[in-house]
Amino acid sequence: MTASDRAVQLVRIAAEAAGDKLADDILAYDVSEQLVITDAFLLCSAPNDRQVRAIVDEIEKRLREEAGAKPVRREGERAGRWVLLDYSDIIVHIQHEEERTYYALERLWKDCPLIGLPEAVNAGSAQRGRAVGSPSE
Repeated sequence: MTASDRAVQLVRIAAEAAGDKLADDILAYDVSEQLVITDAFLLCSAPNDRQVRAIVDEIEKRLREEAGAKPVRREGERAGRWVLLDYSDIIVHIQHEEERTYYALERLWKDCPLIGLPEAVNAGSAQRGRAVGSPSE
């Protein structure tokens, strides 16, 4: 069994929305064979609480407008460190980068297949990494 077409559609919309708000390290896992509660997880992070909230807002807006989807559950919004959006077909984790490093959800789901995302989704993250980490010549 693999993630439904609907789940893949929602993952891609959410990933593009997160990328548009400069989320880092956007990954999607097909967890349909491991869990009965959802088909896919989308993980992304941001360097500060304000950006976490901006990513959450954009994901909710785009999923509502483009797919008619509303979260059935939302957790962690007040603190802004780790927000979970449950759309039933997918669960989106938007984490502050410190929580992302500490909890390392990728380690838990590494045996699940990745869902392919458009290249542009992580393009901003890659450019920022090169700009910040590149030696001056």
